[in-house]
Amino acid sequence: MDDATDKSLKKNERVVPESEVKEMQKRIKELERLAGKQAMTIDILQEAVKIAREKKWISQDGSSKKGGGK
Repeated sequence: MDDATDKSLKKNERVVPESEVKEMQKRIKELERLAGKQAMTIDILQEAVKIAREKKWISQDGSSKKGGGK
C-alpha cells in the first residue's frame, strides 16, 4: 500500500480508482468551461440591454416601446 492509501484508510476515507478521478476531473473541466460560456453570455446580454436602454429601444422595466401586447 502506498502512503496516500494508508492515510485514507486510517481516516476511514473511500479510496477512489485513478480512472474515476480522471473522469471526475474531465467532468469538472467541462462544467467549468460551460460555466465560463454562460458567464460570457450573461455579460453580452447585460451589455446589449444597457445599450438598448441608452438608445431607448427598451424601457427601464424591460418592456418594448412597440406595444404588440394584448
